[in-house]
Amino acid sequence: MTPSQRIDQLIAGITDWRGKTFAGIRNSILEADPQIIEEWKWMGSPVWSRDGMIAVANAHKDKVKLTFAYGAKLPDPDKLFNAGLEGNARRAIDFFEGDRINARALKNLVRAAIDYNQTKLKKNAPAAPRAKVAKSKKP
Repeated sequence: MTPSQRIDQLIAGITDWRGKTFAGIRNSILEADPQIIEEWKWMGSPVWSRDGMIAVANAHKDKVKLTFAYGAKLPDPDKLFNAGLEGNARRAIDFFEGDRINARALKNLVRAAIDYNQTKLKKNAPAAPRAKVAKSKKP
């Protein structure tokens, strides 16, 4: 079973408001960038990645939690983050029953996470070897 199929199965098994919320979150993430990869990690957590981890989601008893791996490094002009605000790396969005998903703002946050991942990759890439400059011979 592929990770996407496992996520489909997970969402289908959540028959209350959390399943619909989870599906809406997933749709917004996948619409943000066509190159996002769905993964299944840590014995049952949906993870979305592109050039590194973007976010992980989990359904809890009273909420759906979407945690961004490097949320503390991301701009959040729409103030979506409402959990994990004290951490140095992660930030989360807790969705409770009746909450609406701000799809535009969530897509922007996902794109910011991708930009951060790509910048981090470039910064950590090995430097290109320098071309040797031929020394001219004096006649």
